[in-house]
Amino acid sequence: MTTQQAQVSPEQAREVAEQARETEWTRPSFAKELYLGRFDASLIHPYPEVPADDAERGEAFLVELEDVCRSMDGLRIERDSVVPDEYVKQFAAIGVFGMKIPTAYGGLGLSMYYYGRALMLLGSVHPSIGALVSAHQSIGVPEPVKMFGTDEQKREFLPRCAAGAISAFLLTEPDVGSDPARLAATATPTDDGYVLDGVKLWTTNGVVADLLVVMARVPEHDGERGGISAFVVEADSPGITVENRNVFMGLKGIENGVTRFHDVRVPAENRLGREGQGLKIALTTLNAGRLSIPALCAAAGKWSLKIGREWSNARVQWGRPVGEHGAVSQKLSFIAATTYAMESVLDLSTRLADAGTKDIRIEAALAKLWSSEMAWQVADELVQVRGGRGYETADSMAARGERAVPAEQILRDLRINRIFEGSSEIMRLLIAREAVDAHLAAAGDLASADADLQAKAKAAAKASGFYAKWLPQLVAGKGAVPTSYGEFGRLAKHLRYVERSSRKLARNTFYGMSRWQAKLEYKQAFLGRIVDIGAELFAMAASCARAENLRTEQPAHADMAYQLAEVFCQQARVRVDALFDQLWDNADELDVKLAKSVLSGEVTWLEDGVIDGSEGTGPWISEWSPGPSAAENLARRYR
Repeated sequence: MTTQQAQVSPEQAREVAEQARETEWTRPSFAKELYLGRFDASLIHPYPEVPADDAERGEAFLVELEDVCRSMDGLRIERDSVVPDEYVKQFAAIGVFGMKIPTAYGGLGLSMYYYGRALMLLGSVHPSIGALVSAHQSIGVPEPVKMFGTDEQKREFLPRCAAGAISAFLLTEPDVGSDPARLAATATPTDDGYVLDGVKLWTTNGVVADLLVVMARVPEHDGERGGISAFVVEADSPGITVENRNVFMGLKGIENGVTRFHDVRVPAENRLGREGQGLKIALTTLNAGRLSIPALCAAAGKWSLKIGREWSNARVQWGRPVGEHGAVSQKLSFIAATTYAMESVLDLSTRLADAGTKDIRIEAALAKLWSSEMAWQVADELVQVRGGRGYETADSMAARGERAVPAEQILRDLRINRIFEGSSEIMRLLIAREAVDAHLAAAGDLASADADLQAKAKAAAKASGFYAKWLPQLVAGKGAVPTSYGEFGRLAKHLRYVERSSRKLARNTFYGMSRWQAKLEYKQAFLGRIVDIGAELFAMAASCARAENLRTEQPAHADMAYQLAEVFCQQARVRVDALFDQLWDNADELDVKLAKSVLSGEVTWLEDGVIDGSEGTGPWISEWSPGPSAAENLARRYR
């Protein structure tokens, strides 16, 4: 049985995405306020505290986890392209696969804060381990079942996951990435449940999973609308085949594949939530689940800092260590300051998530977007600092008797984070949608391309009332007062800058809304810069708040934390100022025009003179047909 791609218009695709959004804001959000020009420092300072019982349990587990991790060889995973079975068994034995599962269901019940710190340790052995654990626990069966499952589902699945049953999340299809409206996999209702058919691509953990969370479209039936729904599926169910284990430029140990469902029967009690609630479940799960990527990015930054420091001290050129030369010292400063900021963003976001008093959907998305972009730059600078040894593989260096430092590997491994769980481009659009939500609500039909002139006139009158109250608040604020935020000492000037820039950001968003109205959603480069400015401001605020908090929690490091925060903020201000300039002084229109010429084939002459070795190897997007069962049944390898 084959499945057909849903044929949808841009309007229908947008409607599906809108229906899956969480539209209510019942709790305050620091980042949302930041985009509206309201820098409310009270939402992050005083810093959220880690409860004593969470700390006791978390610290004890980290000691045990570090001891296990130190016995493992990341280069072995890189060489063999697999996480060894014994490593997985060791992790299961100490509860790694149940870190976030409540103790009532056999898990460790760790907070997000300690889960993030655990992921840093795991990812530092090899990022494939981080992918294995985070895909299982952040977006796999444990999180959606914990959040949306019935009591029976929690009792059925959570203890198994805590004990080491690996899970996977299956949404993407060969022709469906970030456009779920075109989802082709179907779940056809039967008397006692559903029958699944379809193909899922890039199924992280899918090759070795015991349990799957599968998104599939339920057709209209018996007066029910159906829609995209979520199901917990046993991976060894008849009709499920793993047809390929995918290979990538990095994450050599990742168990990522192609999974086919052919007449797979799923009991009705395995559906999560209501029919049609699948995308909302997926997006809600990702709110906190996305914080796994900042944890792995912070770990990469810490490792890069260590290697960069040691090499820059040991390597001597022109009579002194290379780290003392200006060109290299600038890179070391960037690596150190950015690593501190990445950990600060993770630290603040996870604490806010644990406190439960704030809405962190924008904070988590910003943390994922910003950390994945900055970690890639950090690793790139490390490779440059290491020179030829940064480009050489660890095994090659070991073969000639040098220390096996996998600098080139970390660059390859980090690259996927700008794509995982929403590419940077998609993340910017998602965050922008939330950032301009207040403007869209105020504008109403004014921001609708389909509204007639009468409707737009009414909307303009409504919008004028909103902006008449809101715009005057963006003229002046605490950032203009030299004594503001004085409790932050020499960092106060940077918080004043964040406050002023927040108001400036909101004004510019308003200018964009006024200028383009309904066409604003198509100005993706403009919206992307708006989001990036807010991300930098969020990172600056997190860095300053954490530095002040360390005066209490870790006074021995407080002075250096202030120095790191100060340097980071100064570096970030340069980037923010450039982004503000580029909002209105850019090549966006020329870029769009040239891209159309490229797509129309007018520039094919520029492609002459090279050979494309992939020609004749297959179409860009394959037509999938049912395949044979996986001969070696890779999905059972860990049993």
